[in-house]
Amino acid sequence: MKNLKDYGYKRALVTGGAGFIGSHLVEELLNQGLEVVSIDNYSTGKKENLKGCRENPGLFEVECDITKYEDLRQYFQGIDIVFHEAASKKTICLKDPRRDLEVNAKGTFNVLELSKEFGVKKILHASTGSVYGEAIYFPQDENHPLVPKSYYGVSKLAGEKYAKVFELLYNMNVTILRYFHVYGPRQDFGQDGGVVSIFCHRVINGESPIIFGDGSQQRSFTYVKDVVDANILLALKNGTKGECYNCASGIKITIQELADKILHLFNRTDLVIQYKDWTIGDIKVFDVSNTKLRKLGFKFKTNFNEGLQKTVEWFINEKRNEFA
Repeated sequence: MKNLKDYGYKRALVTGGAGFIGSHLVEELLNQGLEVVSIDNYSTGKKENLKGCRENPGLFEVECDITKYEDLRQYFQGIDIVFHEAASKKTICLKDPRRDLEVNAKGTFNVLELSKEFGVKKILHASTGSVYGEAIYFPQDENHPLVPKSYYGVSKLAGEKYAKVFELLYNMNVTILRYFHVYGPRQDFGQDGGVVSIFCHRVINGESPIIFGDGSQQRSFTYVKDVVDANILLALKNGTKGECYNCASGIKITIQELADKILHLFNRTDLVIQYKDWTIGDIKVFDVSNTKLRKLGFKFKTNFNEGLQKTVEWFINEKRNEFA
């Protein structure tokens, strides 16, 4: 992979830096020799996610809420590139839609406004496939109509629109990545986490996976290291300014298949899957085109079985560490 430092980037800021995807980004940026400011309010991010990075003198770990403009402002001095990963998750929007709006819209506006003020060279804005809503045609490409079916999808779309307006009005170099079902080590397994990690956590603790619906929902699970690589590539490639890219592996897995695979990998086929009512706003099928990203030369390196195996191994190691 090409190195950001070779392209003149010296100091990066990662919002949500102690989160799942953010911490993997921080790790890679430090490995590339950049100074990294990690911004997180630790509402969902975890301090232990950065434990492997703290010995690196290039890490500046900051507790800050992106919705607090004046608090955030002091950390933008000298920043060359921003990876805006901080977000209110979909599960939050059901409990507190106003907070969801505040983080995903106002927080994004703050990041963009400060990036403009301090002359940030490049902004990578993390969005979501939820901005599309239910598919009108397959596969969903970046030109698909944007009709979100959840507060989360609406607030993330607002963040995208702000990013695009800043690019148009001020000629800022902003690129949007729409993530789909990212999974891997360090993903939160609580109620705000992803389905892969939630299933893994339940099974390793002897509990049955719970499927909301009948399990026929189709997802495009994307390994976290591939997401990091996509961010780096888009930071370096010319012609990505103002563009949106689906960041999805293209792999098609149903939730039923996922549960079966996890039970098999943990050797817990004795556990019986539970089924509950569908979740409000749940999209039934994701069939996503990643052609636009691949045309830039990007390759998703991790197949689903390999990525799931790495995730299961991480859970097993974490469990061992509890008793060490």
